[in-house]
Amino acid sequence: MNLLSFKFWFTMRPPMLLPIYLKALIFFIVVLGISIFVFSFLTKRKKSIYNRILRKLSNFCLGNVVIGLIILFFSYEMVPLLSSRFWFLIWGIEMAVWLFFIFRITREIPKKKEEMEKDKEFKKYIP
Repeated sequence: MNLLSFKFWFTMRPPMLLPIYLKALIFFIVVLGISIFVFSFLTKRKKSIYNRILRKLSNFCLGNVVIGLIILFFSYEMVPLLSSRFWFLIWGIEMAVWLFFIFRITREIPKKKEEMEKDKEFKKYIP
């Protein structure tokens, strides 16, 4: 079916996912699952200015693993309405918005580094 057609995205009883797309979705969910542990390990390893971002990325991955497994389950079981393709669109939009807010936090890091340097310089002269 055509990806740009209304019927493809909003049919209530879509056909089962093709095996290649099913495997790609499972691979994506596994990568998100592994990155949960990576970000959590990096957060707990040592205190740094990046811990807030790493925690948020870990939460992002955890939330999207859960959502991805739910979408995968309903798509595999071909449940009417809950297996519709528009859930993939909503999931993609949700991920983009979440990553946008995480990106906004990363733009604050140079300011925090500068503040930390000023504070360090100030504390150097205090007994």
